Formats: sequence, C-alpha cells, structure tokens
Amino acid sequence: MQKKKITMVIAGLGGRGHDIYGNYAMEHPDEVEIVAIADPRKERLEVAQKEWNIPAHLCFSTAEELFAMPQMAQAAVIATQDRQHVAHAEAALKAGYHLLLEKPVAIDTKGCLEVLRMAREYKRHVVVCHVLRYTPFYNTIKQFIEAGRIGEVVTIQAMEQVGYWHHAHSYVRGNWRRADQSSPMILAKCCHDMDILLWLAGKRARWVSSYGSNYLFREAHAPEGSAERCFDCAVRETCPYDAVRYYLEGERTSVKAGRVHWPINVLSPNPTSETIEHALRTGPYGRCVYHCDNDVVDHQVVNMQLEDGVTVNFTMSAFTERCYRTIKVMGTHGCIEGNMDDSHLVWNDFFGHREEIDLKVTDGSMAGHGGGDAVMMKQFAELLASGRDDEMLSSIEHSIESHMVALLAEESRLQNGCSLPVNL
Repeated sequence: MQKKKITMVIAGLGGRGHDIYGNYAMEHPDEVEIVAIADPRKERLEVAQKEWNIPAHLCFSTAEELFAMPQMAQAAVIATQDRQHVAHAEAALKAGYHLLLEKPVAIDTKGCLEVLRMAREYKRHVVVCHVLRYTPFYNTIKQFIEAGRIGEVVTIQAMEQVGYWHHAHSYVRGNWRRADQSSPMILAKCCHDMDILLWLAGKRARWVSSYGSNYLFREAHAPEGSAERCFDCAVRETCPYDAVRYYLEGERTSVKAGRVHWPINVLSPNPTSETIEHALRTGPYGRCVYHCDNDVVDHQVVNMQLEDGVTVNFTMSAFTERCYRTIKVMGTHGCIEGNMDDSHLVWNDFFGHREEIDLKVTDGSMAGHGGGDAVMMKQFAELLASGRDDEMLSSIEHSIESHMVALLAEESRLQNGCSLPVNL
C-alpha cells in the first residue's frame, strides 16, 4: 500500500521555516509536500520557490495573503516573527489548517491562552515546536525516570550554553536582540528548557524566581579603538566577536569554506563572499556587538519549586565556546546526567551500579536539536495522514505551562528576583 503523505504551506522562510521544514519535505517527499509559501523578503521567496518547485501564483509576500486564500493544504507552518504568531495562528486556524507553530506561542500570557482557546474552538491540532521532547537524549532520561531507576525525582539542575557566537548572531545583532521587538530571552530561547524540565519532572510549577542581566554587550564595554562596524574596526583581530572573521574567514561557518547553511544564509539567501561582505558592511550582522541596540540578557538563572517540594535550577549563559545543553536529574535512589551535544548519558544508582549510554543522531540535515526536528516532523506527518485525534508530545495543551513559567521568570528578573506564584 502506498504511503499517504500530507500537504503543507509555510509562512516564514527564516532559518527554521526553510532549513528545517523545507528540508524535511525535500528529503521525505513520500511524507510531506509543500504547496504554497509566504515571506516578505523577495529573495528568500525566490530561493524557496526554485528549490521546492512552487508555482509563482502560490508564492505570497505575506502570511495574511496566504491565509486569505481558500484552504489549500492540511497543515500550516507558522515560522514568522514572535510577535506575529497569534495573528497568523488565528488566520490559519480560521482557514481550516492544522498548525505546526514555532515557539514561542506568543509574547504574553494573554496571547498564549488565546491560541489555546482557538485550538479548542476550531478542533485543530496545534503542535508547538518544542523539539527537545522528541530527542533520543531527553526521551532516554524520561524512560529512566518512569522506570524508577533513580527513584523519585527531587532535584534537577540544567544549563543551556548558548555559545558566544550564537548569542552575538541572534541576540545581540539579530532578530531577537530586543524584547520589545521580539520577546524576552528566557521566552524566545529558553521556553524549550522550561518545557523539557517540567516534562521530565512530571509535576506542575508552583513558584518561580529569576536573576539575570545584559552583562557584556553594551557600549561601556567597547574596547578602545573599536568602531561601529567590524570592517572599520582597528582592534577586531583581538575581538572574539569579530563578524568579518566569523562570517567570511572562519573555517567553521564561512562561505569561503563552502558553508552556506545557517547562520550564513541569514545574512543572504544566496551566500557568496560578495553578498556576505555587502551584508556585513550595510546590515545588522556587521555591527560591533558593543554598539548595537540590544537589551536582552546574556546570562540568567531560573529557580522553580514544583509540586511536592521538587526543585529545579536552570542557567542560561552566552559565555560558552559552543552551543549545548547539560542536565543532571537527582532522585531518591540514583541520578542520571548528560551532555546533549555529545548525546551521552551516565546513570548511577546508590548501590554502586553505573551505566553509560551513547545516543548517535545521524539523520542528515535534520540532526539538529539532537534529532528532535526530524522526529517531530515525522510524527506530525503521520498523525495528520492517519486522521487520528491523538495529541502529540508538544501539543498546545502540553506546551502552555512552559510559557507561563518563562514569562513569570522574566517578571521576577525585572523585580530583582522576587519569588512569584504560578497560578495555572
């Protein structure tokens, strides 16, 4: 029997809209077909149209135009900017689509609850892209917990190491640099973490407190001799945040090394040495990190007390050499800890037993987020193809609490760490 595939439209062709959902459809044409796209940036629209063979009349300059058309697919991906999610989710739901909705669902509690209400009203699947729930790494931890191999969970300690270069790219120079234009860092970046920690614990949050600030990336810390742009800077050779070295000259991500995926393709949909140099000389990604208009934090801690007195401590920091997550879950009979980037876990119990688990992720271009992207897409396609009413791991129903906690954490931070109740 031939496998049934689903049809999909994509609103927003930024990094994930193009590199994750588009790539999955190209690599799994028996599961997903993209039939229409929308993005206000003409160049990105043209690149996607050519790559995915989308007819010109099904390429729209705005999500509003796309969703004003009669429904043309089963599902819609909402990968637009944070502050557009609620309006675009509403338009897509009214048009009849099931949704794959990029996080955050909304920038405030009101918006989150409104999307939840609409999902129920229109009786549609709304799956939030909390892809960590789908990774072998966190699923293995969950299995150890549910099997009782560490006893009852009492304490969880976790850290998201954002990476100095990733923070500079997305949260100093990029789209998420200002909370008033996107959303707070703890929501934009770390609602992933709030979600996975609550899911692993299997308990509701009761109290939240948080501290953090923008420690480094401000004008007061600009080195003597620095300029507004890296190309004009006299001291860029001694600066770890030099955009010229990172985007043009670095072996890891430069176009000269043949790397044209994220984050290079954020600067230009057709990355070449010439287009990237032009972007660095004229666009936001060539600015000095000490002379930008950013205001989001570069480090933050969140403490949670859950039901039954279980405690969770989470730290986010920009000041790490690479991007990865670490975690340690401590229980009454043992503990399990690991590094997601290495896909490595270590379990110890209090009787002297130990086990090391290596989890290899090899799904090509979809190996991002520890393999969670590919698993989420596959399960979403299978759910819609089957016509079942099952809920996915990251349905809107399951994902809302993480947003509430992140928003309360930001409120606490702004109140100098005041402990706030979580009223759900």
